[in-house]
Amino acid sequence: MDWGTELWDQFEVLERHTQWGLDLLDRYVKFVKERTEVEQAYAKQLRSLVKKYLPKRPAKDDPESKFSQQQAFVQILQEVNDFAGQRELVAENLSVRVCLELAKYSQEMKQERKMHFQEGRRAQQQLESGFKQLESSKRKFERDCREAEKAAQTAERLDQDINATKADVEKAKQQAHLRSHMAEESKNEYAAQLQRFNRDQAHFYFSQMPQIFDKLQDMDERRATHLGAGYGLLSEAELQVVPIVAKCLEGMKVAADAVDAKNDSQVLIELYKSGFARPGDVEFEDFSEPMNRAPSDSSLGTPSEGRAELRGPGRTRAKRWPFGKKNKTVVTEDFSHLPPEQQRKRLQQQLEERNRELQKEVDQREALKKMKDVYEKTPQMGDPTSLEPQITETLNNIERLKLEVQKYEAWLAEAESRVLSNRGDSLGRHSRPPDPPSSAPPDSSSSNSGSQDNKESSEGPPSEEGQEAPIYTEFDEDFEEEPASPIGHCVAIYHFEGSSEGTISMAEGEDLSLMEEDKGDGWTRVRRKQGGEGYVPTSYLRVTLN
Repeated sequence: MDWGTELWDQFEVLERHTQWGLDLLDRYVKFVKERTEVEQAYAKQLRSLVKKYLPKRPAKDDPESKFSQQQAFVQILQEVNDFAGQRELVAENLSVRVCLELAKYSQEMKQERKMHFQEGRRAQQQLESGFKQLESSKRKFERDCREAEKAAQTAERLDQDINATKADVEKAKQQAHLRSHMAEESKNEYAAQLQRFNRDQAHFYFSQMPQIFDKLQDMDERRATHLGAGYGLLSEAELQVVPIVAKCLEGMKVAADAVDAKNDSQVLIELYKSGFARPGDVEFEDFSEPMNRAPSDSSLGTPSEGRAELRGPGRTRAKRWPFGKKNKTVVTEDFSHLPPEQQRKRLQQQLEERNRELQKEVDQREALKKMKDVYEKTPQMGDPTSLEPQITETLNNIERLKLEVQKYEAWLAEAESRVLSNRGDSLGRHSRPPDPPSSAPPDSSSSNSGSQDNKESSEGPPSEEGQEAPIYTEFDEDFEEEPASPIGHCVAIYHFEGSSEGTISMAEGEDLSLMEEDKGDGWTRVRRKQGGEGYVPTSYLRVTLN
């Protein structure tokens, strides 16, 4: 069944149907175009979302990147970013394969449809023109017949009229004969016109229009087939990215399964383990009877004999520096501002980086030497002297890096010994905090106690190893509770570099104001004349109370 046979008289219906088909094609193209815009906006929003939540710092500088939870989250963000890329690919495929191709095909179909209907309208106009000619010849034939019949009746009437002259009768007969001849010619013309119209009408309805309708049918079927293929491209575009999307989803699942709570706990320990020993018990200070105390690790916690206690009730609370406010840390090259364990790790990282840079420079030097040898053997390849500046620069870098490696190795050895020392102290400590450095001789003139001070004296200045005890690296910044005026004065008998938080530097022989006595932990709070308060080792001072 075809349109030319079954729909031979439905020209207007076919015109509306083919227009509807092209409109449907255009609507689908518009739908896909808006779909691509949705996909592109979705992908753009996903990428913006990923960018918003990705870590801002490089992984090597971000301690949080070492936790499996953070690594899994970053991996999920990366998979979402890859998923966004697949959405962009879907949008691109739909835009190129559907929107552009179908839009171009729609224009071609419109031109073809226009051509076919123009051809059909021309055939209709020709047939209508033939029908008009037929009607004209028919009316002429009818009019000539009436005129001929009228002329014959007039001639017959004059022939029977006795009053009519012979000339009138002859004239009437000639007129009747002429009209009869004209009617005969009109008849022949009408017959010929009728025959020609019937032939043209048969050609129009049985050949010309069926061919046009069949062409329209073929065009419409091709359009429908192409549109169906366009429908399939929607699912095909999705199916193309399904394997990658599945990998993205699988990657997210793998990231979720990679979260290891136990391992994260260990990572936290490795990141922030200070290596400090735990603080010892706070000693009981008996204020029920006066007693003399030496200016050592238990000297300044009790007032002098016969003197009233200067501190108010709020002064007896023990310092818990690890949990107090932190002063601003001054970063040092050897990382001495960090706890021992963290210092050791940072020094180890720096040493490894310097060794890698050193090896890179050594490899660069060897490569330059080989290139220089090649230039010397084959001068046309290059000038050997042009490499001298690079070789010199490389040698300078090697020497510099070797010195840095030696420096970091020395610092690392010192930090490792400090860590081992702190571990030993933490195992042996139970009832009291660590003693001040045994090499620091106490000042016997600042107190009436004798035997204990003599035991702690020595010939040289005290080592600052003791000041690295973990509990004293950070101090409570709680100065508002301190008395407004000093409770005594003291003289520094050794130089002290206050590199830890809460401590203060002092020069040998410097006069200082005593702000707080030693509470049994081996540290005393002082104020410098030029300003600034902090803690210094008690054994570094000669103390005189007011």
